Formats: sequence, C-alpha cells, structure tokens
Amino acid sequence: MKKVKLAETQERYPSPLRYPGGKAKVSNFLKLLISHNSLSNVEYIEPYAGGASVALALLFDGYADRIRINDLNKGVHAFWKLALTDAEKLCDRIQAVKLDVDEWRQQKETYENPKSSPEDLGFATFFLNRTNRSGIITRGGVIGGLNQQGNWKIDARFNRDALCERVRKIASYKSRISVTRKDAAKLLRDVDSDSKYTRLLYLDPPYYVKGARLYDNFYQHDDHVKICDLIKRLETRWIVSYDAAPEILSLYNGYPNIRYSLGYSASTVASGAEVMFFSENLMIPQVASPAGISRAKANQLRLAVEA
Repeated sequence: MKKVKLAETQERYPSPLRYPGGKAKVSNFLKLLISHNSLSNVEYIEPYAGGASVALALLFDGYADRIRINDLNKGVHAFWKLALTDAEKLCDRIQAVKLDVDEWRQQKETYENPKSSPEDLGFATFFLNRTNRSGIITRGGVIGGLNQQGNWKIDARFNRDALCERVRKIASYKSRISVTRKDAAKLLRDVDSDSKYTRLLYLDPPYYVKGARLYDNFYQHDDHVKICDLIKRLETRWIVSYDAAPEILSLYNGYPNIRYSLGYSASTVASGAEVMFFSENLMIPQVASPAGISRAKANQLRLAVEA
C-alpha cells in the first residue's frame, strides 16, 4: 500500500477494530459540536467504546485532550490494554499469524477459553474481529465461509501493515488514553465527579431492535430504560445515538435530537434509521445529517471559533 493511501486509510479508519453500525461517520459531526460549543480541555468518554473510532478521531485531530475507552466485553478490554501496553508485541503477532481456517478455529477456542491469558484473549478478539463477517466476534462466522469459497476470503480485512500502523499511532498517544471495563450504569453513576477536564460523554448503546444479533452484550427493554434514567440525571454534557425505534423515541421524548440514516454492514448492506439525542446544555449545530460532515468542514469551524 502506498504511503499516501495508508495515511488516507488511517484518517478514515483510525481504529484497528471493526464494528457493525460503527459510528466513525459521525466523528466529524462531534468535532463540529465541540467547536460549536467552544469546549476546551475536553475529556471524551465512551461507555460503549467497541472500536472507539470516534474517540480516536477526536484525539488525533486535537478536539479531545484525553479519551476514556470503556467496554464491558472482556476481550475488547484486553485488546485495548494490549495495544497500549505492548504495541510492538501485538504488531509482531499481527505480522506473523497465519490467515487460514485452522488458525481461525484456534483463535476462536482461545477467545472462548476462560483460562486464556489477557494477551492471548486480546489478540484472539482482534483476530476474530478482523476475520469474521462484519466484525461480529461470536456470531459472525469467518469471511468466505469455512470452505473459503466465498467472493471474499479470510484475509479480506487483514492488511497487516495498515493495522500495525494504526496500533502504533494509538500507542504513541497512550499517556492520554485510559482504558476501563465498567458496566455502563456504574460509569454513569460516577461520571459527574469532579474533574479538571470538561467532560463530554458519547453513548452508543446496543441497538434496540437488532442488538441481540449484532452484539455480545445486548440489552433488554428494562436495560435501556435504566440507562435512559441515569443519563437524564447527568450534569455532564452528553450525546446518545440509537436506532430510531418507537420505544427509544418515547424514552428520550423532549430532548433535542436529529434523525438521520447511517449505512452499516451486517451480512447484508442496509441503511438504518438513526437518531441522536443531546443534553440540554449543548448547542446543536444545524446539519442535515451527523453522518454527512466532512473533516474539512469541521476543521473550518474550529479555525473560525479560534480566530
């Protein structure tokens, strides 16, 4: 891959992990929102971080001073810890690992084994995320199928050099990244504590309708209600994005929101109806869609605000 192409890929996909319904497309909107509200000294927090693409984009482009990557999934947490504490060992494994179905089976066993070391679990999580359909770790199935007769093969999303570049870049920011493994409800109860930073919280809970198919840690209705109740009590500025299910629209009724479409891939290509809600202490940029903001437009507003 040419260096220019690699740099473009890093900007578009800052995370080494893939997620169905991943919110990388809204990262420029959040940059716009931070500038629009003149927020500075920002600690950006994602309770459901997953691939953390938005967090990384904000950090790399200077919109967040610190980011907190939180994910309850043990494997995802182990991956982020490994990426920050031993990036070169992770890259060595990325370069050396075989990309075939036998290796996939072995990594799947490692992921499912409760006795796996944190390092092995973190790497297995990464491997399955990159080699499974749509990045779905436990239910996705290997790209190309077990017989590898599909149009795409197991290595389709495993560009070793590009992935290592992403890992190394993340590691270079490790002093400004914290990784936690808390239940989202616990994190929400603690997030209003005193801090020298201006905190901005972005929650992207499991989809209401398709959550059980897409995520390991999906929610039942009562879980969504509990999280909503905790969010409504926050003094910290927050953003919440969801699929626009009637039940979700009812829970967050009365809060400023934007409806939009976000393409995502999970076995088939689809365009889901999305909604983004905002705390009342945020001013909302007037845009047609949070997913349609360019990086240049976000940077242009920042320059205007700072002038």
